[in-house]
Amino acid sequence: MPDAPALPVTFRPGSTRVILLTAGVVIFLVISGIAMLLEQLGPGERLTFVITGALIFWALARFARVKVVADESGVTVVNIASRRHLDWAEILQVNLRPGDPWVYLNLSDGTSLPALGIQPGIARQRAIADAQALRALAEARSTARATEDRV
Repeated sequence: MPDAPALPVTFRPGSTRVILLTAGVVIFLVISGIAMLLEQLGPGERLTFVITGALIFWALARFARVKVVADESGVTVVNIASRRHLDWAEILQVNLRPGDPWVYLNLSDGTSLPALGIQPGIARQRAIADAQALRALAEARSTARATEDRV
């Protein structure tokens, strides 16, 4: 089992984040530039182009915000449209099986929570290392809790 990293630690898909934010900026600039260059457009139509570019950037920025933050109190999972804080005791298992699009956290309430901040899409080896690090943290925290409970 790999050593658990020092806390706090943030896991996020770095390459994917850079690609999404860069694409968002480029798309916004291109759509806004087209709106300014087309002379036959009125002010309302130009504004519609700019707003469309801004909405596309906003959507891509939402995809880029995903992360998993582990600290002493537990794990915060930030997905596209949600944020959830979990105590260490709630995490039973950290899974990243072959073919999974991201890590899944099996929780003590019987549910599974996707953690999009660790995804093997572009950087597979990094995602595997991040999943192993999060697993080591969860196991270390559960072992520490079990020891404290027995004392």
